[in-house]
Amino acid sequence: MGNIVAIVGRPNVGKSTLFNRMTESRKAIVDEQSGVTRDRHYGFCEWNGRKFSVIDTGGYVKGSDDVFEGEIRRQVELAIEEANLIVFVVDVEPGITDLDEAVAALLRKSGKEIILVANKVDNNSRLAETSVFYKFGLGEPFPISSISGSGTGDLLDAILKKLPGDTVDETAGLPRIAIIGQPNVGKSSLLNALTGEERTIVTPIAGTTRDTIHQRYTKFGHDFLLVDTAGLRKKAKVSEDVEFYSVLRSVRAIEDADVCLLMIDAEKGIQAQDLSIFHLIERNLKGAVIVVNKWDLVEKETQTSKKIEDAIRSKTAPFTDVPILFTSVTNKQRVLKVLETALKVYENRKQRIPTSKLNKLLLPLIENYPPPATKGKYIKIKYITQIPSAIPQFAFFCNLPQYITDTYRRFLENKMREHFDFSGVPISLFFRSKDKEEE
Repeated sequence: MGNIVAIVGRPNVGKSTLFNRMTESRKAIVDEQSGVTRDRHYGFCEWNGRKFSVIDTGGYVKGSDDVFEGEIRRQVELAIEEANLIVFVVDVEPGITDLDEAVAALLRKSGKEIILVANKVDNNSRLAETSVFYKFGLGEPFPISSISGSGTGDLLDAILKKLPGDTVDETAGLPRIAIIGQPNVGKSSLLNALTGEERTIVTPIAGTTRDTIHQRYTKFGHDFLLVDTAGLRKKAKVSEDVEFYSVLRSVRAIEDADVCLLMIDAEKGIQAQDLSIFHLIERNLKGAVIVVNKWDLVEKETQTSKKIEDAIRSKTAPFTDVPILFTSVTNKQRVLKVLETALKVYENRKQRIPTSKLNKLLLPLIENYPPPATKGKYIKIKYITQIPSAIPQFAFFCNLPQYITDTYRRFLENKMREHFDFSGVPISLFFRSKDKEEE
């Protein structure tokens, strides 16, 4: 199971800068003005050969102080619920504020592993000022400067020590299929329809499922794990432009899954929040099946399903090679077809294509339609092979890999999809210079 580290704290203490350091990205919007973090912050950190997810809970809300405090409380509570470890960031400049006290009180009660980080410690005199934070009763404060990076290596060492190690899982090797989507699209009903058990409480109130539920499925000759993430609640009304809450709840399930069933509401079509979840599945290189549920409630004309399918594919582009199924879970319509498709995508994702077959098929195509010359230089692709990994990744060895365009990369991917069944599976193409072939 994936480890998740959440960064919490009041606004403007440097959470986003620390997130950027840990994930080596500039995804977060960092600004002096309080509460400017608008983007969803979710990334990977790799340190000393171990990898974990980092969530920056950001300062999301503009509004009165009491709304602000309530919102931070919600973020911290969600982090406590979802994360294995919490990094609590405070700012050494102003010392302890009321909001810091409120966050610390929540964390003390949580029973979770906490690392207290005193940020903006840029010199020795500030180092002495960190002792005030012992008052929280959360252990020794870690002095860092997230802008200069000082102290962050030690912090990452400490995080790895506190994260649970990889445990032996008796279900390891079984396909993991996650049911994902916005509240009230029928995720729990699908789980119940498949298992024939009222394992989850199904009510028409959005967000009634609180936990992620794993269930082993061994009917009809199948053996795999179903993961119900029905806790994907809609974003809080006070933070209109933030999808943080909904997406965070799906992060762990997506990471732990092989294939994700993204359920959407047939009456509403694919919405911005559904697309956010879809892109998260794609970025994590997981298999995807789009399940358009409540199909029985839609008034149908000729071509209705075709129109909806086209609309979905236009929004998920350029990754359009994804199965789309229309279901009515309450009427048990096409429920088993969903399972069969998910397992087919699982097989597609783990297939290995012999090097001889790749070269025999693709090299003549490349010769007929070579990469465009750049700056008078001709690119010659010599050899293609599948990289040994759990997911489909391919290396193209050529003389000038840096000049391969995104358009040509897409052309190659489309040709591979035409000849091999990668339906529902993101594939990665890497271009390497020939001298790296022997490495």
